[in-house]
Amino acid sequence: MRILAGKLAGRHLAQVADPRMRPTAEHVRGAVLDHLAPWLPKAKVLDLFAGTGALGLEALSRGAKYCDFVEFRPGSLHTLKANIALLGMRERIRVFKKDAVPFAAKLGPGSYDIVFLDPPYESKVLDRVFEMWKAKPFSTVLVAEHAASHPMPGGTKRFKFVETNVTVYEAPAKKATQTPP
Repeated sequence: MRILAGKLAGRHLAQVADPRMRPTAEHVRGAVLDHLAPWLPKAKVLDLFAGTGALGLEALSRGAKYCDFVEFRPGSLHTLKANIALLGMRERIRVFKKDAVPFAAKLGPGSYDIVFLDPPYESKVLDRVFEMWKAKPFSTVLVAEHAASHPMPGGTKRFKFVETNVTVYEAPAKKATQTPP
């Protein structure tokens, strides 16, 4: 596993030894981050269920301002911190050893520009966090990675791979309030 583009292109990342972990495949990450290119410069990014941190680290390599990572599994957290150290990006990163669901529940509207949401496949956690985001969009863009068999509402873009889908959602634009003359 490696960083695909940007300042850190070609740098290798450590992988977690936990067989339950499913890091985002390079071709999936590449397609999604290429699509997000207009939003990445100076973006505030959140990587929920961060795992190895590949999504957030790729976003940083491609110009994001900073990235917050949320992970609580010890093996994943160790790998995430190892990858941050490997890439020398500590000054643009915060790591939260927390459960992603209560973390997301506390976010205010517009807290981030981009949020990566990649919980374990077939988990109802995906639906819970997505519903939170719909009720209170805590980011301009939400990127949900999910099993192809997991039904998700249509977004602005859907990437379909063999076992994986990634659906991109954009928060509704705020309506300008006009003052009557």
